[in-house]
Amino acid sequence: MLSRTADHLFWMSRYMERAENTARMLNVSYETSLLPQSAAAVEAGWEGILSISELLPSYLALYKTITPRDVMAFMVQDVDNPSSIISCLRAARENARAVRGTLTTEVWETQNQTWLEVNRMLQSGEFERDPGQFFEWVKFRSHLSRGVTVGTMLMDESLHFMRLGTFLERADNTARLVDVKFHAMNNDFFGAPQYGAPETESTQEYDFYHWSAILRSVSGFEVYRKVYRDVIRPERVAELLILRPDMPRSLHASLNEVLSNLKLVSHDSESDTLRHAGRLLSELAFGRIDEILATGLHAYLTQFLDRVNVLGGCISREFLLPQSA
Repeated sequence: MLSRTADHLFWMSRYMERAENTARMLNVSYETSLLPQSAAAVEAGWEGILSISELLPSYLALYKTITPRDVMAFMVQDVDNPSSIISCLRAARENARAVRGTLTTEVWETQNQTWLEVNRMLQSGEFERDPGQFFEWVKFRSHLSRGVTVGTMLMDESLHFMRLGTFLERADNTARLVDVKFHAMNNDFFGAPQYGAPETESTQEYDFYHWSAILRSVSGFEVYRKVYRDVIRPERVAELLILRPDMPRSLHASLNEVLSNLKLVSHDSESDTLRHAGRLLSELAFGRIDEILATGLHAYLTQFLDRVNVLGGCISREFLLPQSA
């Protein structure tokens, strides 16, 4: 396959996954901001969204204060923000259009219809009237895109590069989400006692809503209940989202898919790209959450994000057209 074609397929899927991840985070922040809490806690929650995407400096260059309305406008419909939902869906559609002949009719029509429909919804004011419904629509279109892709595409290199983009993006996003949200719980500004402090009835209630929100942002609330059958505890949330291979959006599950698809497109079983992905996966497969927490979750996730970024660079150099995310 031509590198240019592989590049378009990879980034088409990656941008669609990024749009879904952004919708998930915004939806949870929107819902939790409606709960009784201090103004400082609300602002910290929205600031976390910008921090996850590394967009806080860009946002503050446009807006003086952090408000739900401005953050959602910036993250949903700002065409100058490359990580906004509208920008991601536009990029996904443009990459699909560039390789129209490689895609099935169903895959192309799904991408194209998503782009046309999101413009109609934003222009008609549907987003402002019901943000929650809009975010659910974005998630649905991403699910539909993946389902149509797996259900209609030939199982060849085209599909493997699309899957590669999806799960590399998912690993990056989940790591950022866990890092920022765990940091928030250790921040006095957030309005809650530090992690490990004696629990009271009010802090237990706060913890429940906070951790529930994190789990719901990755469709993990019901999965957590099924796996652990107990109250929600931070260390188990971390374990579920980092180490569980059967949790679809965990780091372990995402790297499993990345390595599997890399093996299918690689012609060199000893390439640096495969070795790098294999080392990352082996550490997740044999890691223990108590050891990770003991050495520092933030340091672990920061290193993981750096290594995922290096892996993305290796994939670009070996298979694609080198470029930044």
